[in-house]
Amino acid sequence: MSKSITARRLTAAVLSAGALTAVLTVPASAAEQRPHRPSVQISDVQYDSPGRDDRSNRSLNREWVEITNNTRRAVNLEGWTLRDEDGRTYTFDDYRLRGRATVRIHTGIGRDTRTDLYQDRRHYVWDNRFDTATLRNDRGRFVDSESWGRNRGGRR
Repeated sequence: MSKSITARRLTAAVLSAGALTAVLTVPASAAEQRPHRPSVQISDVQYDSPGRDDRSNRSLNREWVEITNNTRRAVNLEGWTLRDEDGRTYTFDDYRLRGRATVRIHTGIGRDTRTDLYQDRRHYVWDNRFDTATLRNDRGRFVDSESWGRNRGGRR
């Protein structure tokens, strides 16, 4: 009889260990399946200015890229760049993006605010058919990109 009690205890111990292992591994595998959300990302692009493309400042400023900070802490974007495929580059100058905030970078001329920055250009930047907006940090490292048209899917 003592052999059967020992066998039951051993079986119970093995089953308990298996259940404990399953409980501990499920959250880890579930966490691995969550999509990675970058700290700073290109959250939206208006590459085709609404209305006629007449190169007026109003039309140029209706073309923009939004950058969002998904963290609670402010991020210093000084020296970061936003670039199109043709090499046209906007460099952030002395700008801190607050936590959980978004800034819109317009193509045309304007007065910079906390929520809107201006490239001060007199020509469109983003191609209406296909292009890629690429964001890099102050060390030139890739942060995020957004593509449209035939380039959809992004390039680094």
